[in-house]
Amino acid sequence: MKIAVTYQNGQIFQHFGHTAQFKLYEVEDGKIVYSEVIDTMGSGHGALAGMLVALGVNAVICGGIGGGAQTALKAFGITIYGGVQGSADAAAAALAAGELQYDPNARCDHHDHEHDEGHVCGEHGCGGNCGGCGHH
Repeated sequence: MKIAVTYQNGQIFQHFGHTAQFKLYEVEDGKIVYSEVIDTMGSGHGALAGMLVALGVNAVICGGIGGGAQTALKAFGITIYGGVQGSADAAAAALAAGELQYDPNARCDHHDHEHDEGHVCGEHGCGGNCGGCGHH
């Protein structure tokens, strides 16, 4: 299994679509055998999904994630573990061991600034019903 964690200064970055880095972890037999930090080069939501697919990622650990990003990742068969905070290394190790606590409904809680730019949450594919993002 290969896990990607939204990453900033050792912690899980809380906005998938704006993460500047991912920390990648390779897992074998329930243990992390390799990890590296990669830059996203300023890619947006859609490009990030393609980047993760190209890297062979099967799972993403993040904080908030919009509906469009969720749809894109799921379309590529990538499992999303959202609503996670704290140490990226600890979260990846917990997922590798099958013990990660996450929120399956963590989504779309980060669009305040984007609405000011004419962005509508529904454009990302969450259909305007973001499960608690409070913008609809």
